[in-house]
Amino acid sequence: MKLQNVIFFFLLLKSCGLLGQLVERPFRIVIDPGHGGIDSGAVSETGIQEKDLVLAIAKQLQADHNEFDGKPAEYFLTRYTDTLISLKDRTKLATALQADLFISLHYNDSPSKTASGIEVYVYNHESPYRQQSIWLGHLLEKRLVVLTGQKSRGVRFANFQVLRELKHTCPAVLVELGFIDHYHNRLKFKIL
Repeated sequence: MKLQNVIFFFLLLKSCGLLGQLVERPFRIVIDPGHGGIDSGAVSETGIQEKDLVLAIAKQLQADHNEFDGKPAEYFLTRYTDTLISLKDRTKLATALQADLFISLHYNDSPSKTASGIEVYVYNHESPYRQQSIWLGHLLEKRLVVLTGQKSRGVRFANFQVLRELKHTCPAVLVELGFIDHYHNRLKFKIL
């Protein structure tokens, strides 16, 4: 899977008219590269760390995008370096920025070498943004499956802290970009 392909799925956000709230300011998208610092997240058999992969993808997204649905947009990261930011501080940032959209990036890991695929998580209880989050989750998951050739593991529901704490703030999803041992060799770290 090429970094360009992972980045490309975010371009589909331009087609998310449902999420394009009318605002006077630029549309604000918060990208959350999971883990960081002493929390490496998943680690591949060859030592590649999840925290590094998702940070590289998030930085590329921020550098390459300045609009959303044809309108000016601002992309913010919850972390810009290899530092550990608490989950509470990640959601506080999104709230303080009055984010219009929150996407947390992760890679899966499993002791089973046959586990594979893309999955997206949405908050598992009612919230004002539940339907928008579900719709976005399905859209992103389907697009990632096409772009990466991975199988679909579907949109799932969970009580992850970042999703729970943003239930009244904006549509929020947590994206598992695949299983780290299956796809790390296809990723390119160079900036386009």
